[in-house]
Amino acid sequence: MKVYFWGSRGSLPASITSAMIEAKIFKALQAAQSFCLSTDDAIKTFIHNELPFAVRGSYGGNTSCVEIRGLSEHVLCDAGTGLRDFGNHVLKTKKLTGQNDVPDVFHIFVSHVHWDHIQGFPFFTPAFIPGNRVHIYGFQAELEEAFVNQQNTPCFPVPLQAMRADISFHVLEPGRPYDIAGISVTGIKQNHPGDSYGYCFRQDGKKVVYSTDSEHKENSTEDSYEFIEFFQDADLLIFDAQYSFLDAVATKENWGHSSNIIGVELALRSGVRRLCLFHNEHTYDDEALDQFLSDTCKYLQLIDNSSPLKIYLAYDGLEIEI
Repeated sequence: MKVYFWGSRGSLPASITSAMIEAKIFKALQAAQSFCLSTDDAIKTFIHNELPFAVRGSYGGNTSCVEIRGLSEHVLCDAGTGLRDFGNHVLKTKKLTGQNDVPDVFHIFVSHVHWDHIQGFPFFTPAFIPGNRVHIYGFQAELEEAFVNQQNTPCFPVPLQAMRADISFHVLEPGRPYDIAGISVTGIKQNHPGDSYGYCFRQDGKKVVYSTDSEHKENSTEDSYEFIEFFQDADLLIFDAQYSFLDAVATKENWGHSSNIIGVELALRSGVRRLCLFHNEHTYDDEALDQFLSDTCKYLQLIDNSSPLKIYLAYDGLEIEI
């Protein structure tokens, strides 16, 4: 399996401004002054080897949408604004490979129906194409209602009923295993205003956990904490780390999100192999997110400098091979 991130911001999309781009260019030119960049290859090498990610790239601005690749059909977690880019990618790939007439099947697993996790669906072009099938899964009874309402007047000009693909909604039960698209799926209820649900995906001995919009409180230190078992031995844990530790326990307590510190501690206790911090704070620019990742890695070294745990910070375009 491979996991590809189409959207990784929390709460709302975060655009990059012209001033931010200009600042990146300025820092890149500053860093380039002592290098001889007379060829295209030299420039490319300089960009990839000498510039920090916050200068040469961006963590992106789309809200939650994560693709699990390597399956027989398309499988995604959440339908934030990243879903639009995913849909456009599918159509472009089909055109390049001459498969425009071949229908697709999509499986979208929704953590909850807050707007930042479903707002990309009205712009999901494959849902307008007859013959395609779109299965939307979730654990909340109002799953279909939320998708319908966001496209109703006065919120949106095109109703969901105008989408010509075969769209169906499936309400799941937490803790019950399902076999969907050739992958085993189970869910768990999480602490979030209005409730959210995490997903565990298993296939061929590999395990991916998608756990966003989840606040872990004082009981998370207990040996019997249910998320320890849910995360246990995951090859990849995608974890809501929107807040710093101070924000999570003070100014933004009970807002339904967790911190990078809690993520590291739970990952270590659960024997997780890769931890990907997710649902990035929308007010942080690329440099702040770079520092956030650096601080997280330093914390891991501080509490367990021999741990093999690998830490990522999600960005639009990140691909992790399992």
